[in-house]
Amino acid sequence: MRATDQGKRQLHLNLFLLSTGHHEASWRHPDASPQLATDFRYYERLARMAEQAKMDSIFIAEKYRLNKMTKYRVIPQLEAFTMLAALSAVTERIGLTATASTTYNEPFHIARKFASLDHISGGRTAWNIVTSTGDATARNFGKQNHLDHSLRYDRAHEFVEAAVKLWTGWSEDALLIDQEAGLYADMNRIKAADYEGKHLSVAGPLNLPRSPQGVPVLVQAGSSEAGRSFAARWAELVFTAQPSMESAVAFYTDLKDRLKLWGRRPEQLKILPGLITFVGDTEAEAKEKERELNELSASEYGLYNLSALLQTDLSDCPLDGPLPYERLPQLEQIQGQKARFQLYVNLAREEQLSIRELIIRTAGGRGHFTVAGTPIQIADTMQRWLEADAADGFNLMPPLLPTGLEDFVTKVIPELQNRGIYRTEYSGNTLRENLGLTELPATQLV
Repeated sequence: MRATDQGKRQLHLNLFLLSTGHHEASWRHPDASPQLATDFRYYERLARMAEQAKMDSIFIAEKYRLNKMTKYRVIPQLEAFTMLAALSAVTERIGLTATASTTYNEPFHIARKFASLDHISGGRTAWNIVTSTGDATARNFGKQNHLDHSLRYDRAHEFVEAAVKLWTGWSEDALLIDQEAGLYADMNRIKAADYEGKHLSVAGPLNLPRSPQGVPVLVQAGSSEAGRSFAARWAELVFTAQPSMESAVAFYTDLKDRLKLWGRRPEQLKILPGLITFVGDTEAEAKEKERELNELSASEYGLYNLSALLQTDLSDCPLDGPLPYERLPQLEQIQGQKARFQLYVNLAREEQLSIRELIIRTAGGRGHFTVAGTPIQIADTMQRWLEADAADGFNLMPPLLPTGLEDFVTKVIPELQNRGIYRTEYSGNTLRENLGLTELPATQLV
């Protein structure tokens, strides 16, 4: 870190990897390579680019079903643990964040996978904790219906509690490795989890020594009331969708305040809103890039996704008319993404968007904040959010890959570094060190 950086608050950046990019029409762009969606070398190049830019981590989302609209978009992706294990071998410092569901896994299985990845990577893992969505997912695991929203979060609390017991069951000095005496481990320093909850139970101990980080960085992305409560207890990194700085400030303040209920301090949680950037040498060029992708959008795909999110069939509605608000379910009736449902409805109402306009408005980032401008304009925006306590950094979601990432890395990153608000070198070897999360929240040591 340069001397000029001392005392300045630093931005954290995570790269959210998604095939050809986050814009729904990215795969149709001439610069996209949809045929490489399952090619490891493609993701290796992106990961190396992010590491060269000194980003904190890369993140791979995970879904356990095939979207019906694969007809209109590149959706298939490689399994997250397999992908990140391979990427750990071709990177050195960047963090590796994998999604794993607490609804369709068991604590021992997930704890062992993350401990293994943490060992393989030298302490660079993070767990994006999700409860999954949809009956289609449930049927892939032999169940007819997805669990109720509140029940999913009850199970999630137990799941994380059990996993942490497994990870911390091995003390740091449990390994003796005394070859002369023939003693490998001190069994008195290895504790069984012996966890019994309402929904889950696990004996333990984990059959793997404590990993470099002890516990992977715990990440959460739900912004509903239940999601925020969960984040206040467990999360160390939060990904969130906020369409404006004002909404981001409100979310940031609310979530940081909730930490007090668990005896946690604000610095023990980093909040990274999603950020979609269209970078141009001029503002007109940047807006042209955005317009070009929007014009490639398939209305059938957008209409299907919007109907699914709002849990209302919109196929009989005129695209240039308003949402049929009277037909939409109440928030408490939503079994999927409650916060995203509310975000879309609020966007449509506040900006008086037609169905077509709402589809286009969310095509690039599904309600995440979008900015099209020059590197200076984008850096100005990011700095304003940081200084206004709207964010501790951003979850970067390039609309088009690889060019959207290349533009950001070569043009925006240097501008942030010149301002002294973004690192020029990694500060540590583990993800926890680079995020400034070296101390585990007391509530996690259950």
